[in-house]
Amino acid sequence: MGDFRTPLARVRGLGSAKSGTGHFIAQRVSAIALVVLMPLFLVKLAKNAGAGYVEAAAWVGSPLGAILTLLAMTAALYHMRLGLQVVIEDYIYRPATKAILLILNTFVAAGLWIAVLYSVLALAR
Repeated sequence: MGDFRTPLARVRGLGSAKSGTGHFIAQRVSAIALVVLMPLFLVKLAKNAGAGYVEAAAWVGSPLGAILTLLAMTAALYHMRLGLQVVIEDYIYRPATKAILLILNTFVAAGLWIAVLYSVLALAR
């Protein structure tokens, strides 16, 4: 006897994508932000390549430098966290390991962001 169920009925109960659409959009928005912010950040950084510590610290401590650095690093760390989350969710099959790695991913990204924030604020004083 054949299976008379529709394709949708056959895939129901096999798991859901949960927040897949929101995650997809967030990753694309962060990628677009990186396409805009990273070239600006890298050009400004390259202009300070020959400068000493004092000049580089003065640029990062300036309002434009601080804002550009924080925006670029926020977008980069958020994009990194989203990308690693997808890799962990797709390729780690043990639930306990997956949960630990997802939590670690979030804490590492947050810790790096706090380090960037502290560094920029310390230079901006």
